[in-house]
Amino acid sequence: MTEYLNVGKIVNTQGIKGEVRVISTTDFPEERYKKGEVLTLFQEGKAPVELTVKSHRKHKNFDLLSFENHPSINDVEKYRDGILRVSKENLVELTENEYYYHEIIGLKVIDENEKELGKIKEILSPGANDVWVIQRPKKKDALIPYIDSVVQEVDLENGLVRVTLLEGLIDDED
Repeated sequence: MTEYLNVGKIVNTQGIKGEVRVISTTDFPEERYKKGEVLTLFQEGKAPVELTVKSHRKHKNFDLLSFENHPSINDVEKYRDGILRVSKENLVELTENEYYYHEIIGLKVIDENEKELGKIKEILSPGANDVWVIQRPKKKDALIPYIDSVVQEVDLENGLVRVTLLEGLIDDED
C-alpha cells in the first residue's frame, strides 16, 4: 500500500478558470507543484483522485494551482477542503542535516547527560528556524530551537535526538 504525505489543503477556488487556493504544508512548493507533477487529492468519504498540475503561481499566502482537464471553476469546486498529498516514493532527497517532519516527530530527545527529556510531538516554523515541541511526561511541553548549538545529533536509525540545553531553555520547575 502506498504511503502519502500532505503537501497542502485546498481552501477555495480562485477566479473562474479552474484555479484553486492551496495552503501549503510543504517546504518544496516549486518542486511539488511543478507542471506535470501528480498529486493525490483525499476527501472524506470519497475515493482518492489523482490530479496532474497544469500551472502554479504564488498569490499572497497561497499557492494557486490549476489541474489538467479542469478548465473551469465548476470542475474544481468539489475539491474544496480536500487534502493534496504526494506519494512517499516521490520524496525529494534532502541534503545533510535536513529532515522531513514525519522523520522527526516521535523521536526521543535526550540531553548531554543522556537524560530523557521526552518525545518530539510537533514542529513549529515561526521564522528564522524551526522550533521542536517536546512532550515531557508530567511536565509542560518544552520548546527547543532547531539550531546547531542546541541540536547536536539526529539519529533516525535509533529514533534519538541528542541536545545540549542552553541556560534557561527548559524550566524544570514545571
